[in-house]
Amino acid sequence: MTVETAFVLVAAFGAGVVDAMAGGGGLIQLPALFAAYPATPHPTLLGTGKLAGFAGTTSAAARFVRHVRLDWKLVLPAAAGAVVAALVGAWIATRIPSVRFRALVPVLLAFVLAYTLLHRDFGREHRPRRQDRHGSALAAAGAGVIGLYDGFFGPGTGSFLVFLFVRVFGLDFLHASASAKLVNAAANLAAILMFGLTGELFWLLGIAMAACNVAGAQLGSHLAIRHGSGFVRAVFIAVVSCLIAKTAWDALQLHF
Repeated sequence: MTVETAFVLVAAFGAGVVDAMAGGGGLIQLPALFAAYPATPHPTLLGTGKLAGFAGTTSAAARFVRHVRLDWKLVLPAAAGAVVAALVGAWIATRIPSVRFRALVPVLLAFVLAYTLLHRDFGREHRPRRQDRHGSALAAAGAGVIGLYDGFFGPGTGSFLVFLFVRVFGLDFLHASASAKLVNAAANLAAILMFGLTGELFWLLGIAMAACNVAGAQLGSHLAIRHGSGFVRAVFIAVVSCLIAKTAWDALQLHF
C-alpha cells in the first residue's frame, strides 16, 4: 500500500464519521483525493469520491431508517429531484472545471451558519410542516438545486440538505440528517453513473475508500442517534465553520 493510498483511506473513514452526523464529509475526502493525485483529471477524482461517499451515506441512511421515523412524502420527491439534477451536474463537471463556482460556496455556507447561530432553537424541535403536494414539489425543487451542485462539485451538499429540511420543513437536526442521507445517497448514485459512463474511475481505490467510509458512517450515525438533535446541531455548526474556512481558502488560492 502506498502512502497516498493510506492517506485517502484514513480520510475516507473520517469523512464517513462527519458526513453521517451533519454532512460535509466532502470537506475531508475530496481535498485528500486531489492532494494525493494532483495530476489526475478532476472528473475521475470526483467520481471516485462519489463512489466512496455513496457507500458510506447509504450505510448511514440504513442505520437511521431503523431508528428514526422519516417523512417519505418529503424524502422520496427530494431524492427524485436530486437524482435528475445530479446527473446534469455530473455531466457539466465533465465539460468544464468548477473554478468559477467555488467562490460562491463559502458565501452560501456563511449564510447557513449565521442563520443557525442567530436562531438558537433552530433544529432543536421536530415540528414537520408542508406535508401536502406543494411540500413534495418544494422538496423536489430544493433538493434538485442542491443535487445539481452535488453532481458538479459536492463538498457541503449534506449540510445544505440538512439546512433545507430544518428551515423549510420544520424537522429537527436528527430527522433532517437522516433525511439528508437518503437524498444524498440518491444524488451520489446518479453522479457515479454519469462519471462511470463518461470517464475512468479508480474503481479499486473507490471500493477500498467505500469500505472505510462505511465504517466511519456507522460510527457517526451511532453517535448521532445516541446523543440526539442537540449533539448533531453542535457538530453541524462545527462542520459548516470548517467548510467555510476550507472553501474560502481554496477560492482565494485560485484567484491569487
